[in-house]
Amino acid sequence: MSPAPEIRVASPLSVPDSDALRFLPEGPMAMVADGKLSWVGIQHGADVLRGSINVLDLATQSNQSFDLPGRPGFAFQCQTPGKFVAGVERSLGIFDSNSGEWMPFCDGIDSDVTNTIINDGLAIDDNLIFGTKDLAFDEKKAGLYLYRGSDQKLIRLRDDQICSNGKMIRKDESGKLFLIDIDSPTRTIVEYPLDIAAGTIGEARVVLDLTNDPGVPDGAILTPDGSGIIVAIFHPGVAEHGETRLYDLASGELRVVWQTPGSPQNTCPALVPHEGKLKLIITTAVENFSAEDQAQCPNAGQLFLGETDFVADDSFELTVWPV
Repeated sequence: MSPAPEIRVASPLSVPDSDALRFLPEGPMAMVADGKLSWVGIQHGADVLRGSINVLDLATQSNQSFDLPGRPGFAFQCQTPGKFVAGVERSLGIFDSNSGEWMPFCDGIDSDVTNTIINDGLAIDDNLIFGTKDLAFDEKKAGLYLYRGSDQKLIRLRDDQICSNGKMIRKDESGKLFLIDIDSPTRTIVEYPLDIAAGTIGEARVVLDLTNDPGVPDGAILTPDGSGIIVAIFHPGVAEHGETRLYDLASGELRVVWQTPGSPQNTCPALVPHEGKLKLIITTAVENFSAEDQAQCPNAGQLFLGETDFVADDSFELTVWPV
């Protein structure tokens, strides 16, 4: 029998401080400055078809919010201060937070299907890997894409996902790349051999099966040494707390659970260097909750901070888009 996981309780931050930003926070990403991170507000309400890029300073818990012309799925800082590469609606582009300008460089994503938008993604060198989601969460029609930086080519890797979420890159001892991917409604986490130069992925291998779990795996990241996967669990409906979990990647054993009191819908995790350690930041959402649900889950939509045993050193890799 596996040992019981360690339980840690994450603390709610004072961010976000508005109903609009609490609706659907996702995609936290550590930034170059210590204790700073970006995150996206996918949309600012059930009937609001736009969102934002946000920059949070953990030391002061001050948050800057920059409105976008549509709904973002992801955003990563660029080398140029104030700029972000982002996926918004069905376009990839650069957003300049200094001017508010949105500059698309790749349009027409998922152009052969209806009612999908860009969702979660990752950046590796000058490449982007990202998925889309069916806004009705009903049909297997959402895409999984590679935007290859070497020739600025958009390559569709899959066309049969529903809600394409957590994405990670693992490299084995020989240097071969693997894409770890979550199509949330399947409740499985899979791994594909990835060849960026060829623009292909191989056969999927299930690395974590959560089909019997009441929660849904959403965003996810690897631990700094690549041996574990930290998964945000989106628990449908009211619950006393949410969970973000650390699993051993090789064995599937559950090692640590970070609970988020009063907020069951965990969406994404991130590790952020701050004061010599890596802090776990967890985004949570209000989406789907009635006023009665929110009253029972008073911290829904807040960002949470959890303690980890990971040390912030030079081996921790930041995501910076080369623009």
